[in-house]
Amino acid sequence: MRILVIEDDDKLGRFIVHGLEQERFIAELISNGNQAVDYILNNLFDVIVLDVVLPGKDGYSILREIREMGETTPVLLLSGRDTVEERVRGLDLGADDFLGKPFAMQELAARLRALLRRTLPDKTTKLKCSDLVLDTVSHTAIRDGKEIDLTTKEYSLLEYMMRNKNRILSRSTITQHVWKHNFDPDSNIIDVYIKRLRNKIDYKKGKQLVQSVRGVGYRIKDFEDE
Repeated sequence: MRILVIEDDDKLGRFIVHGLEQERFIAELISNGNQAVDYILNNLFDVIVLDVVLPGKDGYSILREIREMGETTPVLLLSGRDTVEERVRGLDLGADDFLGKPFAMQELAARLRALLRRTLPDKTTKLKCSDLVLDTVSHTAIRDGKEIDLTTKEYSLLEYMMRNKNRILSRSTITQHVWKHNFDPDSNIIDVYIKRLRNKIDYKKGKQLVQSVRGVGYRIKDFEDE
């Protein structure tokens, strides 16, 4: 699940992004209210975490604009002014939830999962590739009835591949979307993580879902699409 965090406090923003990544969300951070509306309208996110106090446009103005333009992505507002009046104002403008500062990271993550359960139909929260099922809300992977234990980065890699199943993904594409930066061309980090996924997902002999395409990249293949 992709989360956009709009927060001008760099330390807090990085704390939120790190915490969400530990919860196996894919999170992006922007800090300027003037950039927010265009960024939201030109990218796809499952939830937006929006601070009220921002340089440029404040969170309420951003929320009003995107709702007037028909943008329906769920929004959770963050504010240091946790009063009834502030909560009512935000909810009336179109926010789906409101969380006062300071907050516990566990509560923020739980509220985001609740938003996803309420707003996304079941078919969009569960990704399927042959007999492998990935639940993007509970962040669990099951194959042949067995739950697969994945690290945070293994989960992010698997989710990205399953959202692009049957497509050949280059190393550079994977690093940009899963790691969000490029490695040294001689680094074997992608190969290491692909091998880990293979060992966990294709643990039984038979059709191998995680595949290498020599000289091109990797893919996860859905044999039910044949």
